[in-house]
Amino acid sequence: MVKQNIIFVANKAGSLQDVTELLAEKGVNIYGFACFDAPEFALFRMVSDNAEEVEKVLTEAGYMNRLTEVIAVDLKDEVGGLNAVLKVLKDCNVNLDYIYTSYHRKSSQPIMILQGEELFVTENVLKSNGFHVLDSLEDL
Repeated sequence: MVKQNIIFVANKAGSLQDVTELLAEKGVNIYGFACFDAPEFALFRMVSDNAEEVEKVLTEAGYMNRLTEVIAVDLKDEVGGLNAVLKVLKDCNVNLDYIYTSYHRKSSQPIMILQGEELFVTENVLKSNGFHVLDSLEDL
C-alpha cells in the first residue's frame, strides 16, 4: 500500500493554489490527485513523493490534514483496462469508496489509486487475480 494525504481546503477562490504553492516551494512532487468540494471546504486527496513530509509541512502551516493508506494498482492502457479491475472487485463483492488515477513517469502507464472498506482484502483480491499492486510510488 502507499500513503495518501487528505487536506481540508477552504471552499474559496485560490485556496487550493495556496496549498499547491506551499508544496511546490518545499519541493514536493504530486503524482496523482483528486479534489471534491463540499459546501464549506474541499477534500484534496493526493499521492506524492513524500507523504510524511507533506503532512508535516501542512500541519505546520495550519492546514487540517491526515495521512491514510491507499492501494495503487497498474492498469492496462487499453479499452476496458479500468473495467477489468472493477469487474474483479465487483465479482468479489469489494466496495470502493473512491478512485483516481496517476501514471508511471517512465512508461506513462496508468495507475489506479483506490480506497475501500477493507484494504487488505482488496489488495489480496487484486493480487490473486493477476493485477500488479505497487508497494510504493518511489519508482514512478
